[in-house]
Amino acid sequence: MFADRERHLARIREGDSLTLIPDPPIPGSPEVWVHLDTGDPVGRLPSEIGEWLAPWMWEGGAARARAIRVSGRDTPSWRRLLLEVSCPAAVES
Repeated sequence: MFADRERHLARIREGDSLTLIPDPPIPGSPEVWVHLDTGDPVGRLPSEIGEWLAPWMWEGGAARARAIRVSGRDTPSWRRLLLEVSCPAAVES
């Protein structure tokens, strides 16, 4: 797997919180990357999500990710980490 991200999956447990970081706001199809709290990348969200979530995060929107299922090498790489992504509503003052 690219950048040896696969080895980090062994450290993730169901229920763990993960950090979402969007690509910089440059032309193209933006991606949102999933990182451990150590900063190590473990993958990215599907493009269908990154295309709308990255611009929303650039504008100050917050998003959280939580591991729902972590599978081993017998599972295709794109299905090894199942996340729940939530976007808490902003509180108006």
